[in-house]
Amino acid sequence: MAVYLINPNSTESMTESALCTARAAALELDFIGWTSHEGPRVIEGPEDGQASIPPLLVLVRQASDAGAEAIIIACFDDTGLSEARAIAQCPVIGIGQASFHLAALLSDRSAVITTVQAAVSVIEGNIAALGFKKQIGVVEAAHVGVSELSAGTAKALEKFSDVAANINKRENIKKFILGCSGAITITENFTARTGFTTIDGVTAAARLSLAILRRS
Repeated sequence: MAVYLINPNSTESMTESALCTARAAALELDFIGWTSHEGPRVIEGPEDGQASIPPLLVLVRQASDAGAEAIIIACFDDTGLSEARAIAQCPVIGIGQASFHLAALLSDRSAVITTVQAAVSVIEGNIAALGFKKQIGVVEAAHVGVSELSAGTAKALEKFSDVAANINKRENIKKFILGCSGAITITENFTARTGFTTIDGVTAAARLSLAILRRS
C-alpha cells in the first residue's frame, strides 16, 4: 500500500524526518517521500502557503498518476489540501486535519502550539472550518522559526514547553498538538519535559492513512 508523503517546502531534511516518523507510526504501509523543490524553503504563514500550492499540485498529480493509494501533505497548515483532493484519485490527508480529528477523539479540550505568529490565523481558520473550534479553542505561537524547530534545538524545546505550561496554567489543558511537521524533532522530549499528552500531525496522518486503507 503506497502512501506518498509530500513536503510542500523545499527543505529535504524535513521530508526525511517526516518520512521516518510516518514509517515508524504505520509499519504496514510503504511510505514514499517527495520534496517540493520548487516550493519555498519553509512555510511560515499565508504568503508562503500560497506560493507553495502550484508546485505541490504538480507533485500530487504525479503521485496520483503513479498509483498512490493515499497522499499525505506534510504541512500543518494543510496547504493546498482542498485543491489536491480535487485532482487526486486517492484520499489526500493533511497533517493538520488528521491531528485535529485525533485530538477530538482523545479529549474534550486541546491546544495547538505552532511556530510563528503568522501561522496562527491560518490554523485557527482551518480549525473553525472543520468544526473543531469547541474542542481546540487555543492556538498560540512559540515564536520559533520552522528551520530552528526542525533542527530540534534546545531553545525550540524550551519555548514550546514554556507556552504549554502557560496554557495549562491558564486553561487547564493537558493535551497539546505541535503545529508544524518539523515539531517531530522535539515531540518525545516535549512529552518527557512537560508530562502532557502530545500529538504530532505526521504520526496522526500516517495512522489515519492505515485506518483508511485497511478499511478499503
